[in-house]
Amino acid sequence: MGKDLGIPVTDHGNDLVSFGSFEADLRAGELWRNGSKVRLQEQPFQVLTVLLEKPGEVVTREELRNRLWPADTFVDFDHGLNAAVKRLRDALGDSAENPRFVETLARRGYRFVAPVAGRPNGTGLDTKAESVPARSARRHFIRIFAVLAVLLMGTGAGWVAARRLNPPVRVSEQRLTANPSDDPVLKAVISPDGKYLAFADRTGLFLRIIGTGETHSLPVSDGSRTRPTSWFPDGSHLLATVFGASGEAAASLWSISVLGGSPRKLMDNADARSVSPDGSQIAFVRGEPLNQEIWVMSADGERSAKVVGEQGDVFGAVAWSRDGRRFAFVRYTYKSGYHWGSVSLWICRPDSGRTNMILSDVRLGDGLAWAPDGRLVYSLDETPGIVNYSKGDSNLWAIQVNPSSDQPAGEAKRLTRGPDRKTGLSFSADGKKLAFLRWNGEAHVYVSQIQADAGRLSIPQRLGLDEGRNHPYTWTQDSKFILFTSDRDGPTHLFKQGISQPAPDLLVGGEDSALIARLNPDGSEVLYLLLPRANGTDKRLRLMRMPLAGGTPRLVLQEEAIDNFQCARVPSTLCVFGQSSETGLRFFTFDPQIGKGNEVAKMEVGLKYNWSLSPDGATLALAQWRHSQIELVSTRGGPSRTLTVRGWAGVASIDWAADGRSLWASSSSPTGTQALLNIDLRGRVKPMFQDSDKDVGWAIPSPDGRYIAFWEAGGSANAWVLQGF
Repeated sequence: MGKDLGIPVTDHGNDLVSFGSFEADLRAGELWRNGSKVRLQEQPFQVLTVLLEKPGEVVTREELRNRLWPADTFVDFDHGLNAAVKRLRDALGDSAENPRFVETLARRGYRFVAPVAGRPNGTGLDTKAESVPARSARRHFIRIFAVLAVLLMGTGAGWVAARRLNPPVRVSEQRLTANPSDDPVLKAVISPDGKYLAFADRTGLFLRIIGTGETHSLPVSDGSRTRPTSWFPDGSHLLATVFGASGEAAASLWSISVLGGSPRKLMDNADARSVSPDGSQIAFVRGEPLNQEIWVMSADGERSAKVVGEQGDVFGAVAWSRDGRRFAFVRYTYKSGYHWGSVSLWICRPDSGRTNMILSDVRLGDGLAWAPDGRLVYSLDETPGIVNYSKGDSNLWAIQVNPSSDQPAGEAKRLTRGPDRKTGLSFSADGKKLAFLRWNGEAHVYVSQIQADAGRLSIPQRLGLDEGRNHPYTWTQDSKFILFTSDRDGPTHLFKQGISQPAPDLLVGGEDSALIARLNPDGSEVLYLLLPRANGTDKRLRLMRMPLAGGTPRLVLQEEAIDNFQCARVPSTLCVFGQSSETGLRFFTFDPQIGKGNEVAKMEVGLKYNWSLSPDGATLALAQWRHSQIELVSTRGGPSRTLTVRGWAGVASIDWAADGRSLWASSSSPTGTQALLNIDLRGRVKPMFQDSDKDVGWAIPSPDGRYIAFWEAGGSANAWVLQGF
């Protein structure tokens, strides 16, 4: 036997990993591109190694810290990691804005998004050295095992053949599109043969060959927005919803050929959902907001009939069973006066109209697809506790459905993990590929000067650069600081920030999530709501107060179903909160020092409403969501009156101007452009700001009337495919 020289011999394992035109030699610590070595420092290569261990999965910043910087190493971790990721992207020719390899997940970490061949064994940074004697012993064991294998070969031949015929499949996620954050994929559906992806973004409608990434544009009407929702089984036509075609405000349903030719309109006033597997039936949705119906028609558009729908219904995805005799659908039901409704998953037999609810859960998202093997795949929100107020990340689940009873058979199984909202599901015909969208949307606070004479706002300036979901609620009385909520550090906390201040000050932190913030009438205290504790039995919201200069928070009152609260400004001392119920809306006064007072108004309101108290406390303005009428209700027993907003797609939010002579409302044009409107008390409308690329939220004017704070929400979204599940 040779002498042990003490030279370590490393077991190569799976050391070579390929992606795109690159190859990473994990043992040698080298990166190659098309046969040429790419210069890359040690730490960026270590980051790459960790990411390659989990392709398609999120690697947290904390995990990278633990792997790259031991606990006894004193470095500026954030700076070091950011620099390492930047150098890695430079070496790969990648970018944070339009990532092909390394994607940044705000406040979470990073994800390797390109397909990977030769996945490492998970020990890239921790590979242990193996001595020569140890390696010889291992080889001796392998020889013994080989002899035993020969003896067992006869009995194991059938098993080996079965493994070859049915090799184990690993669940995998692969990214299909690479749209930047300012141009998200809005809809995407995979073709029946699994070879093509039809998708739409803000620039148009496209067809992508999944195997090569080759992409072609598809014809759409000028000025319209086209959203593909389903493939016809022939694989040559798409079912799509078109908004704004030929100047029309309402949506219409179209058939679009991917082989060329003119699109064909099938139905007016229709929002497409899906085509049955045999291509004979189309499910679509009709109706006004909060009053929708599911219809079914023949594929040629000749015969149509309502199947499901009642007052207060909003419908999400619709998915057909393989036999075409049933469809599943997501249903949102809103009761009178409620901002939020119940969410449930149903199965319908359109020939008889029979429906069965199989799941009711406020965490249900819009994603839904029916696999050929009878499993329903749906999305569930990951947000704990009271999720109605702020939907966050979601993941996909699957449950088997009994074909005779239309009821669940067995327990649901989780298919995905990780951040982002999963939506827009579609199966290939064989059920082996499930396409979906990963959506990551965030709202940010912007500030503009109100240029009343010019009838517009100045160019909006973003308030800070922090990530997270941020929503403004009030200004300090000197008009210098904005109070807003943000989930940038986990729970939704309350912050204060000046217009020119680079970073905010934390006002209310802790484990509880804050919702809505206002000032008391004299501006000395901040009032805010705290959501019920996660998994707690008490579902009441807590209205708190705290000195604006800082101090100990105090409880003002606890009530269920508080939807909003506001205070007038001195000399008025009126503070009001709204409480919704099945019968309508009730307004109560409250004293920030004492608590709940008397009922000041009661009304039967429409579904999903928004309201605001005038600065002098004399009038409540109330608007039903996406409807064109605003009710002005006196708090002092005076007459009520109605304003009608013409030329816009209803009111999404409403707030009084600083002088009480007009209202600010968020709305949209008939073609979908988001806008901030100023509406005087005669109903005359001035569009002050418009944005065709982002959602525009409520607007809060400063007390001096010079500025306005509002939120805009963009987002990033790309199509992925799930296999092996």
